[in-house]
Amino acid sequence: PRIAKRDFNPGFMVEHFLKDMGIALKESQAMGLSLPGLALANQLYLAVQALPNGPKLGTQALMLAFEKLNSIDHA
Repeated sequence: PRIAKRDFNPGFMVEHFLKDMGIALKESQAMGLSLPGLALANQLYLAVQALPNGPKLGTQALMLAFEKLNSIDHA
């Protein structure tokens, strides 16, 4: 519902999600595990983080990264 309303206010902020994914990636590497899905999610959220106010947006702002990747402009 939030994405459809273009409500990107945080329930859980992108900056905190990236921190947690970074910990998981570091630990998985230390254990010799390959987690390509996690690595992809991390890359996509790094794209969200690069947006204006990106770190403070909610995780549902991932939609904005997909829009940018596909040259969709809702401005």
